Amino acid sequence: MPDRASSLRFLVSRRWLLFLLVVLLLAYACLLLGRWQWHRLESRKAGNAIIRTNEKAPPVPVDQVLSRGVNPPDAVQFTVVSATGTYDASKTVLVRYQTRNGAPGVDVVVPLVTASGNALLVDRGWFQTANQGFTDPSQVPAPPGGRVTVTGWVRQDASGSSAEVVNASTRAISSAQIEPAIGIPVYGGFVQLLTESPAPQTRLTPADPPDLSNGPHFFYALQWWFFGILALFGFGYLAWEEATGRAELRRAQQPAKKEAKMRARGGAPSQGPQQPPVDREHRAGDERRSGAEQERRGTAEL
Repeated sequence: MPDRASSLRFLVSRRWLLFLLVVLLLAYACLLLGRWQWHRLESRKAGNAIIRTNEKAPPVPVDQVLSRGVNPPDAVQFTVVSATGTYDASKTVLVRYQTRNGAPGVDVVVPLVTASGNALLVDRGWFQTANQGFTDPSQVPAPPGGRVTVTGWVRQDASGSSAEVVNASTRAISSAQIEPAIGIPVYGGFVQLLTESPAPQTRLTPADPPDLSNGPHFFYALQWWFFGILALFGFGYLAWEEATGRAELRRAQQPAKKEAKMRARGGAPSQGPQQPPVDREHRAGDERRSGAEQERRGTAEL
């Protein structure tokens, strides 16, 4: 028992305590990161459940879901709403840098002015362009004229600098940014078009359906937890090697292994510092001169 205790005494050394602290911090960080990914997975599942429920429900009037100046909450994401009004094509806003299968294009957002006085921002779909920087609304297909009835998915406003509107174009849709740019009151959020009646002369490419997959969060969580377990296992293995003397034996064998590798490569192990040939010749000459001088001194004394 005393031998076992003495063999583990290295664990209380400063080096091993610091090593243990680093490993514990790493394992704890992996635990937190794994839990974070797991919570994202649960949140994604809950959001997908809401979307599945909302998109299967029949359309409801837009006034029952959206209000001016209010960004729609998560609970109404992808709710199908209906609205009737007149498109104001002169207020069209283009969403730049939208690609489909590698082709450049824009999303076309047109306000539908309703009887309430508020306009509903309708993302009518995607239009292919010659380049990513296309910003001319007059070159996109026109919406239907006259009184139009639309249905669409409710979407939340974007945020940040990408939602800024410049020259009737933006990189993300935000009713809070588009309203002052077009000068008419609008409902909060926007809708992605599903149907419009009457139909336009030229249809745009409709929006993709929502992604209802769970994403990579489950595997990311397992990956972080595996890293944490691996860190603890690695510490335990190194401590076991140190306690059993295997680590010391491996360190002792390293010079021999290095010498064997040198021999295998055709080299020879070092045998200490070697004197260059010039130094050896100088030393031999000095020894001869010293011997001759001693011989002359002996002769003079006689």
